[in-house]
Amino acid sequence: MTQITKHGIILEKTDNHFENFGVLNPAIYQEGKTVHMFYRAIRDDYFSSIGHCVLDGPLKVIKRAKEPVFFPKESYEFKGVEDPRITKIEDIFYLSYAACDGINVFGAFATSKDLINWERQGIITPKLSFDEFAKLILPICRKISIGHRIFYMYFVRYRLKNLLKKEAYVWDKNVVFFPRKINGKYAFLHRLFPSIQIAYFNDSSELTKEFWKDYVSKLHKHIVMVPHYQHEDSRIGAGCPPIETEYGWLLIYYSAQNTSCGLVYHVCAALFDLEDPSKLIARLKKPLFSPTEPYELKGYMANMIYPTGSAIFDGELYMYYGTANNSIAVASVNMKDLLDKLLSIKTEIPTATKINIKI
Repeated sequence: MTQITKHGIILEKTDNHFENFGVLNPAIYQEGKTVHMFYRAIRDDYFSSIGHCVLDGPLKVIKRAKEPVFFPKESYEFKGVEDPRITKIEDIFYLSYAACDGINVFGAFATSKDLINWERQGIITPKLSFDEFAKLILPICRKISIGHRIFYMYFVRYRLKNLLKKEAYVWDKNVVFFPRKINGKYAFLHRLFPSIQIAYFNDSSELTKEFWKDYVSKLHKHIVMVPHYQHEDSRIGAGCPPIETEYGWLLIYYSAQNTSCGLVYHVCAALFDLEDPSKLIARLKKPLFSPTEPYELKGYMANMIYPTGSAIFDGELYMYYGTANNSIAVASVNMKDLLDKLLSIKTEIPTATKINIKI
């Protein structure tokens, strides 16, 4: 059993107008002993922006901005910018986030050289209507998870777009960049429900609608991990940016489980090949940790723990996550122990035909 230490809540809401409802799901960038935390800040009308604070070491907040440092400007962000992650590739910082217009959610990103001035690069995930998605996914439904078939049947049957005043698109969330190029290309994970996929590009201008149509028509070839265990029977998604180790890419991800009490979120771990991250090396068969504390069990979203950033101090991996009561907490695990545990597992890599998603 891998020993997890829960350090409790380290950041809560304030009376400031932009974060008076809650704080969640932080992006983390570590610079020596300093940790920069860019977190989702929610005001009382559930409008999201991104706040910033600085930590001395893994747990001590020493500086906190009184205004958001990144906030909606574009129409596709009308309702908020949510769930940021940060990766540094060469000398550029990449801030990926979920852009919400009140109906649709897309993966988007911005870049910076100083963590202060951010330049939006736009939407990076597919912008496909449900009809377009259905036509692309239907021919390969037998090759991919039953979850995608559920996704297709639900939205086509009820024709949600006919109930809305604007076009409804397929949601794509959890965009997480790898911290270096893979075979000369940028790589990122994303989540078309309910699995985790990988995409590559030389320049983001390549990610056109035609690119995504071709990609979705072959979606089964881009899936790197599918829900497989009971604690994943609703969905999985990339959490923290992948961590490069000598044994492979360590991914801390989340899963959601259907229970009689509603969804229960878990924090999980897997290991992927360094030069071909579509290859799964190892995967814990049980969650790394689950909701056990009052701040994880009760709140606006009960039983939620949602990891989005990490830092390493003295061989300990610190995982930063949003909690059920709209606060940010931290848990840690020894890196060597975690890697040893993963490497001791002879992972059966499940194929699409072995997936059993419950509804």
